[in-house]
Amino acid sequence: MISLESQVLERHLSLFRDKTLLFAGGVHDDFPAQIQKTAKAVTVWSWYFDYANGRNRKSAVKFSPVFDTQADLIVYYWTKNKAEVQFQLMQLLANGRENQEILIIGENRCGVRSAEKMLEPFGEIGKIDSARRCGLYHFCLKNRPHFDIADYWKTYRNPKLGELTVYSLPGVFSANELDAGTELLLSTINEPVRGDVLDLGCGAGILGAYVKRRNPQVRVTLTDIHAMALASAERTLAENHLAGEVLASDVFSHVQGKFDLIISNPPFHDGIDTAYRAVNELIKEARRRLKDGGELRIVANAFLPYPDLLDEYFGGHRVLAKTNKFKVYSVRA
Repeated sequence: MISLESQVLERHLSLFRDKTLLFAGGVHDDFPAQIQKTAKAVTVWSWYFDYANGRNRKSAVKFSPVFDTQADLIVYYWTKNKAEVQFQLMQLLANGRENQEILIIGENRCGVRSAEKMLEPFGEIGKIDSARRCGLYHFCLKNRPHFDIADYWKTYRNPKLGELTVYSLPGVFSANELDAGTELLLSTINEPVRGDVLDLGCGAGILGAYVKRRNPQVRVTLTDIHAMALASAERTLAENHLAGEVLASDVFSHVQGKFDLIISNPPFHDGIDTAYRAVNELIKEARRRLKDGGELRIVANAFLPYPDLLDEYFGGHRVLAKTNKFKVYSVRA
């Protein structure tokens, strides 16, 4: 099954014939692999490790925050995160060939209509199809922009984080300020933490870095599926002179060993829809990833049905803190 965006692209297969193709943006299906016989070569640039690491992925997928491979035709899948879209597209344009052609496809509800305003200063753009509640645009590069990743780094501090400085790139959760859920979770970390700590879905690395700064003796591991989050977490640790391991993992897919504490502000959005797969897997698998007496501590929107899952797999749960919007849950192995 391919996405609505790919169904629209299927109507224009002649545009792909005998060309080298680069797919980028929010690609989440196997359409790139399906058109390999039509194209000369197909490469995918993805920021999402769960996609890049997918089983039976038949097209070459590059997982990295920056990418400079050229192609005859670039196919960009628009996402709802405008800052992320701009960061990716400016890279692609800066590295593009003379008169580089790009197809931009996206759902109308994700804001794909803003592609015209964003790209107009750099070339010629126009809509060539509208179907499946999606818009398809053709762009031809005329004015190559300058791109320097240094221009996109953001930093901030917050009194609740002490002396910690957070570094983040576009598209990373809590990139510009400390979010309320993470702040509530941090308010519960008062006792000393020992042993091995896993910050799962680390974003810019706030939780793992905070725990490490307050408890220098702990060994921290930070994981995420988003390439920009991993780069941000690495820099947050490095700039604050904190040691820790940062690795790409789809929930526990590439995590080794067991932990005294697994801490997380888990994502529950996928695109613009609510999705629970990652959190369900986190709760289901956490028990065997904890040492005896180890703790799983998460923060979640109060309306989400996580207490039932926690009770199912751990036999009960505690609420350590709550507001009108969030609750911090704790369970032990």
